[in-house]
Amino acid sequence: MIAQLLNIQASDLMEEAQLSCQIPGLITGILTRKIITDQAQALNISVSDAELQEAADHIRLAEKLQKAEDTYAWLKKHHLSVDQFEQLAAGNVLSTKLAQHLFGDRVEAYFAEHQLDYYEATLSEVLINDLDLALELFFSLQEQEISFFEVAQAHIQDPDLRHMGGYRGRQSRFSLRPEVSSAVFSAQAHQILKPIVSSLGVHLVQVHEIFEPSLTAEVRNQIVSTLFLDWINQEIEQLQPHVDFQF
Repeated sequence: MIAQLLNIQASDLMEEAQLSCQIPGLITGILTRKIITDQAQALNISVSDAELQEAADHIRLAEKLQKAEDTYAWLKKHHLSVDQFEQLAAGNVLSTKLAQHLFGDRVEAYFAEHQLDYYEATLSEVLINDLDLALELFFSLQEQEISFFEVAQAHIQDPDLRHMGGYRGRQSRFSLRPEVSSAVFSAQAHQILKPIVSSLGVHLVQVHEIFEPSLTAEVRNQIVSTLFLDWINQEIEQLQPHVDFQF
């Protein structure tokens, strides 16, 4: 088949955004960028050359742009100029610095108030379609007639997860389904939980270890991001943007 040249106009992009119901998300993105830019300017928050370079390097790393040709190909794919790439990097820096400026000193209080949300657990999980079978397997596990790894080998379809014996690593309260989360964080370490029914099926879960809340650098950044996003959403709710679709 011979490739045909097709000209796509700005109006075509707008129509596609409308028909694919992406306009609200685009408007939110525009408002978010404006709120951050305006607030940073009001607070005299700026981006240094070193910060800009670091942010640009971070984008290249995240997008696996190892060579200059990779970067240029990525820019072409996304229809970005070099100046716009720098704007993207600068925007990331401004967002991070503004978030820290506004909410960096509120982290400890928020963490203290929401400590229960930051418990974590390591666990293994097998999803069974039949409750009676899940109960039978549970009692066999209790009697040590079979190991959890053997259950995983027999009942997990995904080859990678099956190879790991259903091990899901370290999970937070919010990364689990509510029914599972409630049971996991009420359990003791090394406990096999009674089958838990959810809309996905029946969960067989082995809890390996429960971790007490700790205000690590990662958690600190998560809290700042949460507070910043809440603030952005509140700011957006107060705005009444007028969208002009004329070209």
